[in-house]
Amino acid sequence: MATVHSAEIGVIGGSGLYGLPGLENVEEVILETPWGAPSDAFMLGSMNGRRLAFLARHGRGHRILPGELNFRANIHGMKQLGVGRILSFSAVGSLRDDLPPQMFVLPDQFFDRTRGRISTFFGNGCVAHIAFADPICPEMIDALDKACAAAGVSSHRGGTYVCMEGPAFSTKAESQVYRSWKMDVIGMTNLQEAKLAREAEICYATVAMVTDFDCWHPDHDAVTVQQIIHNLVTNADNATKVLLNALSSVPHARGCRCGSALENAILTDRARIPAETRRDLDLIIGKYLAS
Repeated sequence: MATVHSAEIGVIGGSGLYGLPGLENVEEVILETPWGAPSDAFMLGSMNGRRLAFLARHGRGHRILPGELNFRANIHGMKQLGVGRILSFSAVGSLRDDLPPQMFVLPDQFFDRTRGRISTFFGNGCVAHIAFADPICPEMIDALDKACAAAGVSSHRGGTYVCMEGPAFSTKAESQVYRSWKMDVIGMTNLQEAKLAREAEICYATVAMVTDFDCWHPDHDAVTVQQIIHNLVTNADNATKVLLNALSSVPHARGCRCGSALENAILTDRARIPAETRRDLDLIIGKYLAS
């Protein structure tokens, strides 16, 4: 699994963001992981003096459903490349009147409404329970908050991202329930990424880019495909501006606790972890198993 390629910061692009304009000296890296292949090749390059690894979440050409994503391979691939921080961009629907299309929301909480998705590296003879009360890295959300302001992009810091199963969108009844629960935006991908990044001891934050109001809104049915595509394109352009500014704000040294998330999380007797599981998890827990 070792690779000579490396990056400091990982960027995951969602709907509408399948590449990274401005990435220089680009090289394409195809990786295999103990959990299979990631969504696509990683695009490695430099931007604003930082070394980045970009991954199109749904694959170039948008070929992979949210429920089909190999989240473990995507995050493990980032870990193989030496990534210590992940900036995730994703398209979402808004559950609030004051979070309109083209608003960038920086959620600090998640609520899981998915079914049966794998969102842990553990199992197969090794048990670990990470703390996940605060799923977003505080240093990363600070950097994104400053970056949105510097880029002149309308943004809202904080809020809860409801991660639904999909691929169908919500019913009106579901949408109204989420609003009654005081949820803020709704998407289909970020919860699993956040959990796995925490297990991999990688800092994680997401930019939830609003494309439209969810179906609770009285004007929802009047929204055209052309309007949504326009919002996707505008959001993708703004995402590049925000990323460029965020790279100046993200500290080079990590002062958060994300890098030691597993320190007290592994419960299994080290001597009883099966050899195959130990091999699969070596990149993630190897430092805690060294004698």
